[in-house]
Amino acid sequence: MMDLVALGRRIQALRRAREQTLQQLAEAADVSVSMLSSVERGQKAPTIVVLARIADGLGVPLAEVVAPPADDRVIVRRAADQDTADEPGGWRRTILSPVVPGVNFEWIRTILPPGCDAGEFPAYAPGSHEFVVVESGSLRLTVDDRAVDLHEGDSLYFAADSTHAYANHGPGPCTYHVAALIMRARTARPA
Repeated sequence: MMDLVALGRRIQALRRAREQTLQQLAEAADVSVSMLSSVERGQKAPTIVVLARIADGLGVPLAEVVAPPADDRVIVRRAADQDTADEPGGWRRTILSPVVPGVNFEWIRTILPPGCDAGEFPAYAPGSHEFVVVESGSLRLTVDDRAVDLHEGDSLYFAADSTHAYANHGPGPCTYHVAALIMRARTARPA
C-alpha cells in the first residue's frame, strides 16, 4: 500500500533540493500545478503516468520518487486505497493496480453510464499497449478512425500509440477494464 503523504513529502523534498518552484516542476513534468500540489499534499493518488512525468521533471528515476517497500515482490493495494475519479459526463474510473517502481503498467476499471462518450485520448509513445475487456454492457472503442463495438465478455488489444476513444451507446451502463503497458508519459491529458 502506498502512503500518499510520504510520497508527497518525497516529491516535495526532491523538488526543493533542486530549488524548483511548484510551477517550474509542473512545467517540466507536463502536469498541472493543481495536480502536483495535490500530490505533494498527499491528497491525490497519481497514476503511474503522472508519477513518471514527475520523475522526468525532477530528472530522477521513477524508483527514486516511489520508494520501494521493504518487500517489493508483493505489493497490495487495498480497495479502500484505490484512486477513483468521477469524470465529466458521469463516468467513473478506478485505478486497480498498485504502483510498482520501474513498471509502467496500469489496470483500470471504468463505468460509463448509458449514452456517455468519455472522449478521445491522445496516443502513448510507440511500444505502448492496451488490452480491453467488457465486463457488462456494450462499448464502442474507436482507435484512430476504426470503430469496434464490444459486448459483455468481449476483449480487444490495440497498439496504444494511436488516438483512441471510449463510448457507451447502449441502453444500460457499461463496465470495462483496461490493462495498459505505457512506455512513457502522454503528450496531452492522462486517461
